[in-house]
Amino acid sequence: MSRLATSFVLGYHGCDKKIAEKAVLEGAAILQSDRDYDWLGPGAYFWESDPRRALEWAKWKAEQDQYDEPTVIGAVIDLRHCLDLVARDDIELLRAAHSSFKRVRKKAGLTMPKNQNPKGAKDKDRVLRFLDCAVFRHLHRIVDIVAEDEPGMQPFDTVRGMFVEGGRVYPGSGLHSKSHVQIAVRNPDCIKGIFYPLNSN
Repeated sequence: MSRLATSFVLGYHGCDKKIAEKAVLEGAAILQSDRDYDWLGPGAYFWESDPRRALEWAKWKAEQDQYDEPTVIGAVIDLRHCLDLVARDDIELLRAAHSSFKRVRKKAGLTMPKNQNPKGAKDKDRVLRFLDCAVFRHLHRIVDIVAEDEPGMQPFDTVRGMFVEGGRVYPGSGLHSKSHVQIAVRNPDCIKGIFYPLNSN
């Protein structure tokens, strides 16, 4: 589907200082995540318009001994051909991909993957998104195959999704403290510039 909104956004990526320096100073590409539980499927991940949330995430990674110096870098992202999951048409497309994926798994005699939490986690939100990631991959495969024969069809450059996360902002609120918009950039050409945001570290 084509986006009906402005295409350029600012995204923020939490990472280790060494990775940040290579990206900003040397032009190194942002690492494309391709884990089976990625929330939006494969891509380079950014928090849209929220450097603070990116830094929180990087600090959490440091607590897990995965980063030495948590840092945030910003990016100017051209969403281009975006699977935008706040747009009704794109949500319906993802729903159809799930139905297709379910039929394929059934025909192959395979069970469906499930979203789940790590062992011992108390959070109700299933942060290991095995099902969602598998559906995104299935959709991308279908689009890639169709695009080979139909000039009007093109692979998605980016995927954008809004997630409700965290406790309620205040008692009775319909808003949650860690709700956010994430972007998975599948096509590195969509990243037009990398920078250090002011006052983010």
